Amino acid sequence: MNKPIIRANATTVVRIYEQVAYDEPAEGPALSRIHLGELFSGDIEACGTTEFLQSTNADGSASFVGIERIDGTLGGRRGAFLAQSTGTVSGNVVSAKWFVIAGSGTGELAGLRGTGGLRASLGEGGTVHLDYSYE
Repeated sequence: MNKPIIRANATTVVRIYEQVAYDEPAEGPALSRIHLGELFSGDIEACGTTEFLQSTNADGSASFVGIERIDGTLGGRRGAFLAQSTGTVSGNVVSAKWFVIAGSGTGELAGLRGTGGLRASLGEGGTVHLDYSYE
């Protein structure tokens, strides 16, 4: 029997954005770490803490991967979970896809599964969605 899929929509506000380059070659993309702290509001009411690894080209476009701990409520259920994301930066627009890391849900979010995406302005807030269910 298929589990019902629920869509959660939320907005985010960035409260911490710290980028530190760790490899800046004379040619080719630079590599950096980004520490991000954000607040979610909407169907997701939570605080998120993320570590990203990013590759940035000379024109400012970039690709990144990251893992975020989201701690709060999802659809009225309290707990935390980890989301793994991959995305790009083009101009000032950040686009990403993400999924809930299996087994990472705690409290009332134990058994959480899901995939989603985000669109934001670089270093600022944006919109996210998560299509989720429980095991």
